[in-house]
Amino acid sequence: MTVQPSTLVEALGWAATATFIASYLFSRTELLVRAQMVGGVMWVIYGALVHAKPVVAANVLVVCAAAWKAWRPSGRRGADPAGAVDPAAAGG
Repeated sequence: MTVQPSTLVEALGWAATATFIASYLFSRTELLVRAQMVGGVMWVIYGALVHAKPVVAANVLVVCAAAWKAWRPSGRRGADPAGAVDPAAAGG
């Protein structure tokens, strides 16, 4: 049995879709972001293989945004995700 290259490329596209959608099932932000990066890289490869520049460009941006979120400093000490600051941590 021989698998056609076009079938493998299409499978990559579906795997990228599944990876990106599955990323939203993670409750830990760092896992969600890393899964989005993996899915984005898969989409970049898929887009390059099918010569779809918009797919490549959009997903390069997704990977860059996810990488920035994954490796940026944590932010202010004592801040909660909504932006409120813990008075004890802020010295107040």
